[in-house]
Amino acid sequence: MVLAAAGCSKTPDTPADAAKCGGKVAIFGAFTGGNAGVVTPSRDGAKLAVEKFNAANPKCLVTLVEFDTEGDGAKATPVANQVAQDQSFVAVIGGAFSGETRATMPIYEAAGLVMVSQSATATDLTTKGNKAFHRVVGNDDSQGPAAASYIKNVLKSQKAYVVDDGTTYGGALGATVKTQLGAIAVGSDKVQEKQVDFAATVSKVKNSGADAVFYGGYVNEAAPFLKQLRAAGYTGKFIGGDGIYDTAFATAVGAAAAEGAIITCPCIPSINAKGSFPADFKAKYTADPGPYAAEGWDAATVLLDGFKAGKTTRKELLDWVNAYNAPGLTKTIKFDPKGEVEAANVVIWAYVVKGGVITPDVEVPKS
Repeated sequence: MVLAAAGCSKTPDTPADAAKCGGKVAIFGAFTGGNAGVVTPSRDGAKLAVEKFNAANPKCLVTLVEFDTEGDGAKATPVANQVAQDQSFVAVIGGAFSGETRATMPIYEAAGLVMVSQSATATDLTTKGNKAFHRVVGNDDSQGPAAASYIKNVLKSQKAYVVDDGTTYGGALGATVKTQLGAIAVGSDKVQEKQVDFAATVSKVKNSGADAVFYGGYVNEAAPFLKQLRAAGYTGKFIGGDGIYDTAFATAVGAAAAEGAIITCPCIPSINAKGSFPADFKAKYTADPGPYAAEGWDAATVLLDGFKAGKTTRKELLDWVNAYNAPGLTKTIKFDPKGEVEAANVVIWAYVVKGGVITPDVEVPKS
C-alpha cells in the first residue's frame, strides 16, 4: 500500500528551493498475522502523521510505502534488499519487532538508509556499532528492570517464574527480568514460536510455587499459555512485556482468564498523547489509538521534519536524524551516538486487563 502525502511549502524555516523537498519512505512490520495488533496502531500513527503533513504543506510529495513482513526476519530481508536497491527510497520507519530489525539492519546500513523504529526494543540492536538504526522508545534494559520492579514492589511477589519464547526480543527481555528479580526468581523455562501445547511449562510453574509469572514474547504464544495456566488452576499474577500489548490478547485468552493480566511497555498511553492526536486518530480509524500509535507518529515526524528542512538524500536524512532534537507526542526525541533516545526521556508504563480491555495502570520507575 502506498500513501502519498504532500509536504513542504515555502515558509521561513523551509528551503527556498521547494523542489528539493520530499521523498519516499518505507515502513515495514507485522501488518498481518497473529501479532499484527501490536504493530498496526503504530503504522496507522505514522500514516496519520504523513496525511497531516500533506494537508499542512502542499508543495512537495512524501510517499509512504508499506511492506508487510509478518514480523519475520526471513520475510523482512528480501524487503530490505528491495528497498536498499531502489534509490528512490531515502529513509525507513521500522522495524517494529526486534528480530526483523536485527536481520535487516546491516542491509540498510550498507545502503546508507536511516532507520527510525517505533517499537523494536532489544538492547543489542544498538550495541554493535550499526550507524543506521535509531529508536524513539526505551530498550529492554529499561523495560526489564521496570517490569521486575513492578513484580517486586507493586505485586509484592515472593516467588516469580520467568518464561520466554527464545526470540531476539522475548529471550533477551526474559533474561533481563530474571536477573533483576534476583533471589525471588524461583525458575525459568523456554517455549517456542508457534507452540500450542504448554502443558510442560504450566506444570513447572505450578510446581515452583510461584505467585507471579513473567512472560517474554508475543501474543501468538502468550495467549494460549495464559489460557492453559488458568485452566490448570493457576491463580497467580501474570505479567508480560510489550509484545503482548494487543487487544487480541484478552480476546484470545478470554475475558475471565485474562482479567488482571499486566503488560509493561516503553510506550505512553496513546489516548494521553499531546494535542489533538487521540481525537484525530479516532476520527480517522474509528478506534482509540492503540499500542505505539503515538510512537509511530513520532518516528514519522522525525523524518517529516527533515523533509520540511529540505533534506532529500539518504545521507542528508541520516545526518538529520543523528542531530535531531525536538519535542514529540511521547517525549523529547534526541538520539545518543548509538541511536538510543536519551535515557532521561524514556518512560515505562504498566497496563492491566480489566473487563477484557487493556487499560493504563501506572508509570513504572525504570529501576
